[in-house]
Amino acid sequence: MINVYPASSRYSTDHGWLQSNFSFSFGDSYDPNNTEFGPLRVFNDDVVQAGRGFGAHPHREMEIVSVVLKGQLKHEDSTGQSAVTTFGEVQRMSAGTGIIHSEVNPGTEPVHILQIWFTPNVSGLEPSYETSSFDTELLKNSLLPLVSHKSGEHIAHIHQDLTIYMSKLDAGQSLEFTQEPGRRIYVMVNEGDLLLNGETLLNKQDAARIEQTPKLTLSTKSGVSLLLIDLP
Repeated sequence: MINVYPASSRYSTDHGWLQSNFSFSFGDSYDPNNTEFGPLRVFNDDVVQAGRGFGAHPHREMEIVSVVLKGQLKHEDSTGQSAVTTFGEVQRMSAGTGIIHSEVNPGTEPVHILQIWFTPNVSGLEPSYETSSFDTELLKNSLLPLVSHKSGEHIAHIHQDLTIYMSKLDAGQSLEFTQEPGRRIYVMVNEGDLLLNGETLLNKQDAARIEQTPKLTLSTKSGVSLLLIDLP
């Protein structure tokens, strides 16, 4: 079962310094029928202008992933961690028992980021943060794991039974993704067009929530950049 959520269905805000699109209930936008997909709780598509950002604020009991698509993002938190990430790098923060952090754009160009939150599979974790990097060339015509509960080189560790993949398919290319029955798949198109199982079309910034479909064919006519999340 593939349920498509077009880009136009997202809740959008424009604060001048920040343009956001919320795929799930977040902030002032609340829909009791759209609060989560498995442990996936937040999927925000944000553009932050140069020199601006999110000031110091607290989080608890949440796994927070920031994927930078373009520009630079600077993180600082109450554990003393500080880092600047760009495309080819991912931030993972476990809020656990409580953490205060800020995220700002230190560059001269807007930064485009995906902010993705998950409920952890264990509570009371000690807060932690890490930045991982990956070879962007390995995205070409493959599903590259960026974040996973299975630790590995260039893969950020997360406290939930999930894996976040990124891919860039060339025009006319296809991939197959297979997972164990009973799991979920979330797909977001960053750029281009994507055809799921030969019949369901997604365009730029469209998403799909997929259940009872353990085998998925991903194909594209003109080329696509996408994120795929394998969820319990």
